[in-house]
Amino acid sequence: MAAAAAAVLVTLTATSCGNTDSWVQAHPAQGWSAQYGDAANSSFAPVEGARTLRLDWIRSVKGQVESQVALGSGSYLAVNAQSAGGCSLMVWENDNRARQRWCSRLWQGGGISSPLFDGFDNLYVGQPGAILSFPPTQWIRWRNPVIGLPQTPRLLSPGELLVVTHLGQVLVYDAHRGSVVGTALDLVEGVDPTDSERGLADCQLGRPRCPVAAAPAFSSATDVVVTSLWQPDAPGPELVGLRYREGQTPLLSRDWTSTAVGGGPLGSPVLSADGATVYVNGRDGHLWALNTTDGTPKWSFALGFQPQTPPSVSPEGLIVSGGGPDTTLVAVKDAGDHAERSWRRDDVAPLSTSSLTGPAGYTVARAADGMALVVFDPADGHTLNSYPLPGATGYPVGVSIGHDRRIVAATSDGRVFGFAPA
Repeated sequence: MAAAAAAVLVTLTATSCGNTDSWVQAHPAQGWSAQYGDAANSSFAPVEGARTLRLDWIRSVKGQVESQVALGSGSYLAVNAQSAGGCSLMVWENDNRARQRWCSRLWQGGGISSPLFDGFDNLYVGQPGAILSFPPTQWIRWRNPVIGLPQTPRLLSPGELLVVTHLGQVLVYDAHRGSVVGTALDLVEGVDPTDSERGLADCQLGRPRCPVAAAPAFSSATDVVVTSLWQPDAPGPELVGLRYREGQTPLLSRDWTSTAVGGGPLGSPVLSADGATVYVNGRDGHLWALNTTDGTPKWSFALGFQPQTPPSVSPEGLIVSGGGPDTTLVAVKDAGDHAERSWRRDDVAPLSTSSLTGPAGYTVARAADGMALVVFDPADGHTLNSYPLPGATGYPVGVSIGHDRRIVAATSDGRVFGFAPA
């Protein structure tokens, strides 16, 4: 009897002394952790999206905004602004009328890259020539040099941060320590490491001098990273698939290259929930679907317009077209070897990528007096509500959905609008 009790005690002791470090490793925030919501760029939030809202607050960054607002696991939001002076990276309290918690100034020129929140409200953000991490206060946790501007960073396995710069340098960092894991991968040869601002002006419009013009996508289901790439002197951009192998050497390797997309990809790629398919806008006015195993095309769908922003994808496979000038709101379903149109709203001109939940979708659309936040039903596209954005000028940079169902929309003129469920 005593021997059995001792055996149980030894077992319990061994179990209790097991490695429990995983909970402290960096993982994406529960909110809209970065540009396009998650590492897959799905623009989908797993919350019960509010169909009725009220405008809670309006603030200005006193400068320009070129990427979506990031929302953390608590009440914080982060904006990477471009301003003539003073603060540019700003952290506000979303549920307290956007009261500023802290701010810091970054080297300007990196506005197209959004900040990334992890689950502990640490921030990761790029500036030309560097990737930085901030704790929930304004003091820098770590800072490392890179070649180019880091596009929106992504968290891979718990604790590992993916950085792909606009000049094609690919690195993985220990998110806590800031040290490089493995070795860097260069997608473009002969890049001048001393000129991290070269070609930045071409990024926002996806032009040739910016090799990687948009945020990469990562799927933990298949461990694939997909990014667009415009090689020097190439006639157009291509898609590149990288394979991530946690704990192995090499950590990241180039798996495939695809030139299948008509005219080349435009905007960020988006991965399906199972990681098996990548969706991307072609410059030929088609929505394209490709296999992530080898980059071969599955289908293309003629939209009848040219989106400037990426599509949105729900876990059930509903794909809502991206936005931009002269676009309409279109939804299709992936039927394997072809796409089937679900619905089309020719009376809605979305100017931004739609942000989706199960019960509601959100986009900023053209309105008679400027712009409005449109809430629609993803099932059939009908409008649930529409809310004017007072004084909004420029163009919208997207809609962010919080874990608390709050909605934040921002425009390039620096105005940020906070909505709460009504």
